[in-house]
Amino acid sequence: MVRPPLTELDRERGHRLGAILRQARGTRSMTEVATAAGLSAETLRKIETGRIPTPAFFTVAALAHTLNVSLDVLAQVRAEEHAA
Repeated sequence: MVRPPLTELDRERGHRLGAILRQARGTRSMTEVATAAGLSAETLRKIETGRIPTPAFFTVAALAHTLNVSLDVLAQVRAEEHAA
């Protein structure tokens, strides 16, 4: 299965999501958060920097749970795109 290329909106949304997650991580280490969420630190790094702009839902849900961030807050990243 071939994935369609990412659009500029996909990339912008990925950067916004990454910024929210990075802010929520605060002073916790990337390794600590990644391990608690069942991810590698490299995967978390890629999400936070927008290099994985469209992570799987279950990945986002695991990070939201680990960081105590509501999925509603993360869904706003997508909703803001449609409001613009």
